[in-house]
Amino acid sequence: MVQNVQSEVAALRQMTPAQLRDKYMAVFGEPTRTGNKDFLCKRLAWRLQSLAEGSLSDRARQRAEELARDADIRMTMPRSPAVTAGATQRAQAAPANGERVPIPGTVLARQYRGWLIEVTVLPKGFEWAGQVYRSLSAVAQAVTGSHWNGHLFFGLKNGGEQ
Repeated sequence: MVQNVQSEVAALRQMTPAQLRDKYMAVFGEPTRTGNKDFLCKRLAWRLQSLAEGSLSDRARQRAEELARDADIRMTMPRSPAVTAGATQRAQAAPANGERVPIPGTVLARQYRGWLIEVTVLPKGFEWAGQVYRSLSAVAQAVTGSHWNGHLFFGLKNGGEQ
């Protein structure tokens, strides 16, 4: 069985990225978005060896779970490539005066680390979690703990459009 795994891993290096993506789909049961040959080879080799020789020990699995609790991990399924990543805007309202911020009353929503962040546009500021902020960047900083461009964080393009 070890010889079979070794030959399969060696065969991975001879495959094209398209063939590796097909193999990834067969082994993992889900598509991959990457075309990086080295990454795909390493990931497939790990999975093939894991399936043949067994997975992590209980102690290693418990340690990985401890580390993962503090890590920034994906909490939602990735979107399909046809869907634009970023924020959604609940009210369809483009400002008439050409400003970048939508009209007051618009609710901006964004998924961030598994949480739905909803911000209401006010005449002078933005409301989030019962508190009023002067700018979208201030809201983004309060949400993330680090500086963000508020328009990029909420997926606003020029003219307040999505």
